[in-house]
Amino acid sequence: MNRLVERSLQMRVKPVRLGFLGVGWIGRNRMEAILRTQMAKAVAIADPSEDMRKEALRLAPDAEIVGDLDALLSLDLDGVVIATPSALHAGQSIQALQAGVAVFCQKPLGRSGAEAAAVVAAARSADRLLGIDLSYRYTEGVQRIRDLIRTGQIGTVFAADLVFHNAYGPDKSWFYDKSLSGGGCVIDLGVHLIDMALWCLDFPEVVDTTSTLMKGGEPISATGDVEDFAVATLTLATGAVIRLACSWRLQAGCDAVIGADFFGTSGGASFRNVGGSFYDFAAYRFRGTSTEEIVRPPDDWGGRAAADWAARLASGQAYDPSCERLVEVAEIIDDIYRRG
Repeated sequence: MNRLVERSLQMRVKPVRLGFLGVGWIGRNRMEAILRTQMAKAVAIADPSEDMRKEALRLAPDAEIVGDLDALLSLDLDGVVIATPSALHAGQSIQALQAGVAVFCQKPLGRSGAEAAAVVAAARSADRLLGIDLSYRYTEGVQRIRDLIRTGQIGTVFAADLVFHNAYGPDKSWFYDKSLSGGGCVIDLGVHLIDMALWCLDFPEVVDTTSTLMKGGEPISATGDVEDFAVATLTLATGAVIRLACSWRLQAGCDAVIGADFFGTSGGASFRNVGGSFYDFAAYRFRGTSTEEIVRPPDDWGGRAAADWAARLASGQAYDPSCERLVEVAEIIDDIYRRG
């Protein structure tokens, strides 16, 4: 269990009142993780699908069903959990924050750096806690690797390679409409890779970005196309290099290929999915030609970001300046898309 969750339980804080906007699979998964902390109550649910609402009520039978965000915000909530299509994230987050309600939102926070910056500005102005579901930070493997890097145990990191290949791709049509999604596999999957790399390295300055975007095995040509394969290189002010690759529907021979390798002057570390799984991860430490396993499955990490946000909200935390890093990640995505 997260240490903040444990402390909040020991303090016996009063459960916060939450609304849930969007309760598809991911929204329900995060609801379950939050309610498991016993620090939050699901006051109300809003989703256009009757089937999704029924499934959500299995987790929160006392919750009220309401029509939309406006109705949620009329209920004296402490926070709202947003799991709607990407095009709605920024506007809905800003509306909630301006109403004095804390927000936990699915990624991406916005379809561009400008949208993400507007949400962060609203959180700062309202002095309300803003969280985003960058869930891989909360895996045991990534946290162990971050500790190795920050304590200097693998020396100075000069290179990192990260991949996220999804053999299936999204099943909702809006993902393939750039005006609704903001982009393709980079904004869907690459956002996790960028965040993992920068978070582990304590958000160093990125001074140069190069990228290649493809659709159907060909370079992107039309401005409205979304990429299904991308590679990018981020050069840091220190001279270190981060290389990223992500895709939808790659012929990879398994369900998913997910990994992050960090190479330092006195060692290395690796985070990898096991057996093509989307959920099971192992982590390793390298010393020359030797490998030491430092984390192995199982690790119930999926809802930890949401649970951590709920714990911080229940303990009284307001605006957290660390959310400003979300804008840096979004601006790097802009650079990969070569838009400014």
